[in-house]
Amino acid sequence: MSRKRNKKEELDVETTFVDMNVDGFRWYDPNRKKRAESKGEKIGFREYLRLVRAAFAAYLPMILTTVLVFALLVALAYVWLS
Repeated sequence: MSRKRNKKEELDVETTFVDMNVDGFRWYDPNRKKRAESKGEKIGFREYLRLVRAAFAAYLPMILTTVLVFALLVALAYVWLS
């Protein structure tokens, strides 16, 4: 039986997520120009709406929980103080 070797994926060393040229770091270079924010990829209107809807769906449980806890505290304060 022969074993197949797993091919190692090549590492992407060119993609940067954050500019590490920060004042105070030893590699800080004030003369270095900043790269463009993005490579020109633009999303469409429908994809943007899907992203907004997904964000609302992610935040909705937390917002509802906060509102319900606040309403419960107001109701308890009303009962206690009346």
